[in-house]
Amino acid sequence: MKPAPQSPRSAEPRLTPLTWWRMTRPAFLLLTVVACLLGTATASACGCGLDVPLALGATGLAVVAHAMGNVLNDLHDARNGADAANTQGVFPFTGGARLIQSGEVSERQTGELVKALLVFLVPAGLLLAVKAGPGVLLLGVAGLLLAWAYSAPPFKLMSRGLGELTVALAWFLVVVGADYVQRQQFFIIPASAAASLALMVAALLVINGVPDAKADAEVGKRTLVVRLGIGGAAALYGFLVVLAHGWLAASVWLLIPPKPALWGLVSLPLSLVAWFILMRRAHEPQQLKPALALTVAATLLHGLGMAWGFAQMARLH
Repeated sequence: MKPAPQSPRSAEPRLTPLTWWRMTRPAFLLLTVVACLLGTATASACGCGLDVPLALGATGLAVVAHAMGNVLNDLHDARNGADAANTQGVFPFTGGARLIQSGEVSERQTGELVKALLVFLVPAGLLLAVKAGPGVLLLGVAGLLLAWAYSAPPFKLMSRGLGELTVALAWFLVVVGADYVQRQQFFIIPASAAASLALMVAALLVINGVPDAKADAEVGKRTLVVRLGIGGAAALYGFLVVLAHGWLAASVWLLIPPKPALWGLVSLPLSLVAWFILMRRAHEPQQLKPALALTVAATLLHGLGMAWGFAQMARLH
């Protein structure tokens, strides 16, 4: 007798909790935690106090939203062929989680995880808005729209040279949102700090796009790096990291954030070394791992440095 045919679902890989976790690209979620720390610190420094449960709730929701964005991006990069074509990516910094390409998960399972995370986010976000104010809804909807428009058709902003701007805006909203949850109103100081971190995030996206540029171009994914070329992308990276640190220094001079926020400048040496490596090795993607690691470290350190400075101000209240 012939064996009964398997259903598409029964033929799919069996997923473990660890696999689900790996699908979210957990190492990158730390950036959202740092952004939330920064936003919480800006509110505390202004004498708004610290509501720990609200801070933890806002951070948890932001991390889940980031995870959903990562999974959604992997799904659409699988569908457009970018990840399958990517043989020059520098894992784990570029090229996605690659679990679909390795056969560890299916596209359907990836889509189901996106839906599950969204089903959790909507009611949880509404609950946070009840506790912290209606601005949470505005920020949350904007963030989810950016995450969707970045990867999914019809917008596919990552393929139109707008991915870096989209992601920078998303992290700008994370910092402002974490501050809003504590302050329950919008204010210029968190927006100023958020702009500095957002520029660093944009630079991170630029350098991450360099090893992926060949594969992206092959599948018609016209990222900013593809449009500018490798040399132009390296120049843009330098402009963004200098602007991020320059804006922080200028904003303190303009008396927007307090002087202790200048602790964010501790990331400048790492950014400059990464830029130097990128300028020398931009056409050798596999040689960019040190620059990619330094950029991640600089971005995290930039946010943590500013958060530390604001936290010192909060201790005086």
